[in-house]
Amino acid sequence: MTARINNETDLIGMRAAGRAASSVLEMIGEHVQPGVTTEELNQICHDYIVDTLDCIPAPLNYGGGGSQMPFPKSICTSVNHVVCHGIPSPSKKLKNGDAINIDITVIKDGYHGDTSKMFFAGEGSVMAKRLSKITQECMYKGIEQVRPGARLGDIGYAIQRHAESNHFSVVREFCGHGIAKVFHDDPQVLHYGRPGTGVMLEEGMSFTIEPMINAGKRQIKSCPTNGPR
Repeated sequence: MTARINNETDLIGMRAAGRAASSVLEMIGEHVQPGVTTEELNQICHDYIVDTLDCIPAPLNYGGGGSQMPFPKSICTSVNHVVCHGIPSPSKKLKNGDAINIDITVIKDGYHGDTSKMFFAGEGSVMAKRLSKITQECMYKGIEQVRPGARLGDIGYAIQRHAESNHFSVVREFCGHGIAKVFHDDPQVLHYGRPGTGVMLEEGMSFTIEPMINAGKRQIKSCPTNGPR
């Protein structure tokens, strides 16, 4: 199956879910300050998602099975070298200059809205600001390729070319994904690749483009207690 918007009702639902997720990022920005803990940020977002938006925080208790525990929090907070899926903690207090990605997914009327944003506690370093800027540009470069008849490789190539031309690297262990009524669906959207390759895009496909870009090598290490690093 491929995540697909089948009709106008689906389109309206996805737009509403996306706006709701975006509003969480707009709300939380003023709270990202030196001294705040990532658990406090999680609680603020959770209360806003549930009480103000009347939505469900999709990450909370998501996944699990076998030896894997479900995700225990309502948002992901990935600080500095943590690439993604960082778990909020009462012991993780932000310091001046820390970079933090806050990843929000809400469920509104059965549809998932998934988005994230980089923030800085106090004044971020020149390198961190540049990395954040280039990563955002990579996302827009990928979005520019989206049209019926294009291929997923076109998206990945545009992102990889822009990142590497600025002397950064693309994380390959994680990718974008189909999304609509299911949190993570097909297709897998790689952030690297060759033009003219991969799945052909068709009208109605719904997926995320969320490049993860490193300063330095692309390889990561996985930490089971606090997400990939």
